[in-house]
Amino acid sequence: MKFYNREKELQNLRDIQISSLESSKMTVIVGRRRIGKTKLIKEAYKEKVYFFVSKKDESLLCTEFIDIVQSTLNIKILGEFRSFKNLFEYLIQLAITTPFTLIIDEFQEFLQINSSIYSDMQNIWDEYKDKSKMNLVLSGSIYSLMKKIFEDKKEPLFGRANNKIYLKPFTVKTLKEILKENYPNYKNSNLLSFYIFTGGVAKYVEIFVEKKAFTFEKQLDLIFDDFSLFLEEGKNLLIEEFGKEYTTYFSILSLIASSKTSRIEIESVLGRNIGGYLEKLEKDYTLIKKIKPIFAKEGSRTVKYEIIDNYFNFWFRFIYKYKSAIEIENYEFVKEIVKRDFSVYSGKFLEKYFIEKLKFTNNYSNIGTYWEKANQNEIDIVAINNLEKKVLIGEVKINLKKIDLEILKQKAKKLEKELSGYEYEYLAFSLDDM
Repeated sequence: MKFYNREKELQNLRDIQISSLESSKMTVIVGRRRIGKTKLIKEAYKEKVYFFVSKKDESLLCTEFIDIVQSTLNIKILGEFRSFKNLFEYLIQLAITTPFTLIIDEFQEFLQINSSIYSDMQNIWDEYKDKSKMNLVLSGSIYSLMKKIFEDKKEPLFGRANNKIYLKPFTVKTLKEILKENYPNYKNSNLLSFYIFTGGVAKYVEIFVEKKAFTFEKQLDLIFDDFSLFLEEGKNLLIEEFGKEYTTYFSILSLIASSKTSRIEIESVLGRNIGGYLEKLEKDYTLIKKIKPIFAKEGSRTVKYEIIDNYFNFWFRFIYKYKSAIEIENYEFVKEIVKRDFSVYSGKFLEKYFIEKLKFTNNYSNIGTYWEKANQNEIDIVAINNLEKKVLIGEVKINLKKIDLEILKQKAKKLEKELSGYEYEYLAFSLDDM
């Protein structure tokens, strides 16, 4: 698949490379696995020294890295390096006379190999960065660890990065472009399922495109297959993040994906206090986010939780929930459940799609949702333009015929009092409008 989007990130990385010719620069790239970090780096820098930190003994890693340096920079290194500290010092000294880009991928893995590497790097960096010309790019997939390494004030590399890139999934605009180029006659239902199943994650999109899985049926066949990457993907990516308590985190995420979106609902099922887990899922792992009604006061307890990543939402709702059937390879059973529930399940992603689309118009100062006590008078989209004093109130449904704008206006009576004097527009959004 060709390289899509990421123009801003590419330009940012290339600008940093140019500025590193005056003094060394450190860039941190963070994003979940499969999001396309390595592909972005390779697209940005054709010439580079690329290290991948695998779980090996430090001396073995150094031997591997020396071979890479010699081959890439066409130099001969005499002697041995058994510690990364000494190798890194040699490289940053080399960059005084020979500017180059050094990529260290899966940088968080040094924690398992030798955690003192970070303080060693900090001391070396502080000593040489102003006189050397290294473009240092540190990439990592485990968000909680990368955040700790670079954002915890107690950690040695805190405040050292000149540039941080948090790589996000492809936008809805890019997904439409990809479908248009690879399946020109796609229907809106194909776009919606493509958006839900891939979540805009570059690797998943690439697999769907390579397998030509553009219709709902073909997408399900690709996901529920003996050789599918997708069946074990959630477990493989998140167990390392969560550690020993992964079963509790998985249970919470499974309930959120199954529409138990408030803390009270989740605790009533699990029978325990899960406040600390929710906070970590939101702040440390950034897997969920709080949703409050628009105009909710600071500290309001009227809160729902939402899984940010579309694919993880699907995985917990249909794959993890029915793991017994998956384990005995009864894929047809789970596929039938997906088909049965998809029209209802996909509705909230259609809302998410239109909210994202409205954000990209740059016409609004605030976009959110609205509901009152006991989930009364729920409104899918409220978009406000405070400059022009305009409010868009939208109802989202798969089927346009199921939307009644008169009922929507009744739901918005209290909302209208919050912004009196504003011009209100009521719109229906359906599958037809994608």
